[in-house]
Amino acid sequence: MRINRKAAAAASAAAALTLTLTACGNGGGEGADETASVDLESQVGYMEDFEAGTTFQATEPVEFGLLYRDHPNYPFKEDWAFVQHLKDDNNVTFDYENVTLEDLQQKRSVLIGSGEAPDIMPVTYPGDENQFVSSGALLPISDYVQHMPNFLQKVEDWGLQEEIDAQKKGDGKYYMIPGLHEVPKPQYSIAIRQDLWDDAGLEHPRTWDEFAEQLQVIKDENPDLKYPYSDRWSINGPIEATMQTAAPNFGTAAGWGYGAGLQWNEADGRYSYAGASDEYRSLVEYFAGLVEDGLMDPESVTQDDASAIEKLANGESAAIGTNTQSIIAEYEPAFEGAKNKDAELAQIVVPGGPAGDLIPGGTRRESGLMFSADAAQEPDFLAMLQFVDWLYYSDEGLEFAKWGVEGETFEREGDKRVLADDVTWGALNVGADKLLNADFGYYNGVFSIAHGSTEDLDKSMMEQEEIDFVDGMNATKEELPIPPSPLYDEMEQEQAGRQQQALQDIVFQNTSAFIVGERSLDEWDAYVAELEGAGMTEYVDRANAAAGVTE
Repeated sequence: MRINRKAAAAASAAAALTLTLTACGNGGGEGADETASVDLESQVGYMEDFEAGTTFQATEPVEFGLLYRDHPNYPFKEDWAFVQHLKDDNNVTFDYENVTLEDLQQKRSVLIGSGEAPDIMPVTYPGDENQFVSSGALLPISDYVQHMPNFLQKVEDWGLQEEIDAQKKGDGKYYMIPGLHEVPKPQYSIAIRQDLWDDAGLEHPRTWDEFAEQLQVIKDENPDLKYPYSDRWSINGPIEATMQTAAPNFGTAAGWGYGAGLQWNEADGRYSYAGASDEYRSLVEYFAGLVEDGLMDPESVTQDDASAIEKLANGESAAIGTNTQSIIAEYEPAFEGAKNKDAELAQIVVPGGPAGDLIPGGTRRESGLMFSADAAQEPDFLAMLQFVDWLYYSDEGLEFAKWGVEGETFEREGDKRVLADDVTWGALNVGADKLLNADFGYYNGVFSIAHGSTEDLDKSMMEQEEIDFVDGMNATKEELPIPPSPLYDEMEQEQAGRQQQALQDIVFQNTSAFIVGERSLDEWDAYVAELEGAGMTEYVDRANAAAGVTE
């Protein structure tokens, strides 16, 4: 058990030889030159010659605590090949804290707050760490990235230091590390019934207003549709994927991209609160208008993904939120046996909006990892850092986590990887008996946080249509600059973290209510007053001050 190993480490600490490890300028800012000490005498399993490109193999068996997000599409199996290979080839096992997808955020907060957080916490988005930093429960990972040579190499080679610096807090440290992409990899947009769009003589919409106009055409010409558009991904907030995708084009932040709820206004050089802004209201009004006009299913803001997919397959809707995998992996299989089995689907390039044709800055960051502060007291701490660096940031580890093992789950045909005949994923080997994720544990968002990282791996499982979408997004969209990060001190961070969640709860609840008409947009000023009552002005003023913004 982890607790026994921690006790052993603590018992030997007083007499142990200590090696001082200095952050080598990787955190930057105040506090970056502080040292972090690791008790060498108690350290086990780490490789003395570990460097970029080295295969990690612990010198003795090690076990790391892991907060595991159990996804319903690939429920956890102890006998996955992924798990077995890590044990046999890398000498690594996990002490799992298994949490269902819908309970992850709440359970993670409880575990961190109680001091019981596992060593490694994947599926963490930038900003998720803010509310926990002041408690001291999270590891300042920037103090230790000098032991992660693959991570450092990719940051340097791909010019990602600005994105990493954006993670820093007021002490000059950062407390989560993101997955990385060599080139931007946009994923989310809207999938449409291309056959219905073709029948209506419609091109893909260039703006969100055009999208609304086209939905009206689709509705008029297809009276059997209950709603032309029924969306998904509303587990923790209303249509979070689509709101995140649309938000930059309205000049704000929303959905999964809401983060700290701060909206950077380039012209003023200041932050405002996104959820109270005119731009956010415009975004909400757009989707509320779709509902009011009968173009979007009001159940979109609360329904589970399966219900939204079923409506699409049954011909009740003609558009749905998607990512680059969902059409092939989820939607097309759902049409099999349905009355619309010959339907054609296409992913549209994200439409532009009143603010322009934009994507947020820092899009080469993916969801990443946080670590428990207690991990630094573990006897296998250095081994953990090396393992994480290998799995999540080395070319070898990234390929393993995505494709599996050559000769077992895939083969090579020249420079191309090809799944084994009995293995399927997405549009690859459709009809094969075994799923790469559900039956083997690969292509798992817990262990493959960027699903590729290198441009080659990112595109290695994409159909040409997906590649066209990614290339189309990168060709047409303008990337916004990364705004300055609020660098809070410890007390400010605690106050900000506490208010961040309270404000976000108000925003998400009311966003849903406004969209479906449960609350009239005539009450917008009253809603903003509720945010004021929850400390919005203080929250924004603190952020501006911590970001070095002056009046």
